[in-house]
Order: sequence, then structure tokens, then C-alpha cells
Amino acid sequence: MKKVYADAASALAGLLRDNMTIMAGGFGLCGIPENLILAIKESGVKGLTAISNNAGVDGFGLGVLLNTRQIAKMISSYVGENKEFERQYLSGELQLEFNPQGTLAERIRAGGAGIPAFYTKTGVGTLVAEGKELKEFNGETYVMETGLTADLAIVKAWKGDKEGNLVYRKTARNFNPMMATAGRVTVAEVEELVEVGELAPDCIHTPGIFVDRIIKGTHYEKRIEQRTVRKRA
Repeated sequence: MKKVYADAASALAGLLRDNMTIMAGGFGLCGIPENLILAIKESGVKGLTAISNNAGVDGFGLGVLLNTRQIAKMISSYVGENKEFERQYLSGELQLEFNPQGTLAERIRAGGAGIPAFYTKTGVGTLVAEGKELKEFNGETYVMETGLTADLAIVKAWKGDKEGNLVYRKTARNFNPMMATAGRVTVAEVEELVEVGELAPDCIHTPGIFVDRIIKGTHYEKRIEQRTVRKRA
């Protein structure tokens, strides 16, 4: 089965539809699938539920899809860098399912592993636990969280081969590997696309069995979310 596509638009052809759920990998602005996000914008699909650690920033990352009102709901952990997100949420234009960061990561991992739900102490006694099942284990109260899956997972890796085996670099390894397992269809973009056999087997983070389509991305901005520099003497 051919996995390599010429560009983001062709890799997403036939996969996008209104009101679908999309997982988008990365941590902050690090390791986000920039090319695939732009292709989703250009497709014009709307009513999306986006599962992502964060909502990007104004005009970049998933912030692009917020600006065009293509996202109807966010399932996220950290949303503090996006003023448009804040405006839409406070005005009732955008739904939000807020998660502690570790809980979000485990919900995605569980979904990819076929685990429908699990119990955690995180969030017990807070708004996070409202309306959810509570259960006691060994004298401690836990809240039940459900696993997450998506119609489509878009991920970004440093290197990949033509069978879809992926290697991530540093912080970009956050959320991308687990999302690759939790999408019914997974599309990956990579900075370097190599021949099968060129990646050391022990260095592969996502086996190609989880990746349906792959592209070599272009024109990465790799923005820094909060630039901090030393003051000059």
C-alpha cells in the first residue's frame, strides 16, 4: 500500500469532512504538524472537534483554524497563549473540554491501546470531576476518565521512512507518538523522508503500522512560543 504522498493536501484527500474529530500532535508550538494544519484550513471543513495539548497561538498552529471558525470544540490541557481562543470561549462560540495535562496524555494513550476508561486521583474534589464516576480504591477516591480516539490524527516527526516509521526529536516527542496510535487514520509529516532500512530499528518511536499516510513537509517556521533572553550588560 502506498503511504507516501506529494503534499499535505493530497495526503488529506478523502479524509476530511465537517464535524469530525482531529487529534493534532505537538507541545506548545514544538513538533506541530504545520503543513497539515494549513491544508485543513484550505479544505474549508468546519465544526471540528480538535484534541490537542494546546490551542496554538493567535494566527499560528491550531490558532489558524480558530481564526477561520473551523473548530467548534477543543479538548485540551493548556490554552493560555491564544487571545482568540479566550474570546470565542468566553462569548460562547467555542466549546471546551478541559483536562489536566497528564490526564489528557493518558486518555489519548488509553484510546490508542483500546482501553475505554481508567481511574485517576487527579482532579478529585475539583470541577474536573463534576459529573464523572467516582470510585474508592484502598481508601482513596479516584475519578473515572474515558479514553480518547479520533477520526484523524495528524502528527509531525523529525525523520520518517516510506513505510511510515517515525523518529521524533526532543520535545516534539510529546503527544505525537500516542496520538499516532489513537487516530482511526493517521497522517504524518516529517522533515526528512528516507528509504526503508535507513532508520535504526532501536531508534524508531512510532512503528509504521500506525501510520497510514506520510509526507515530507516544507517551510517550517518552528516559532518559539515565549522567547526569553538575557538582558545585555
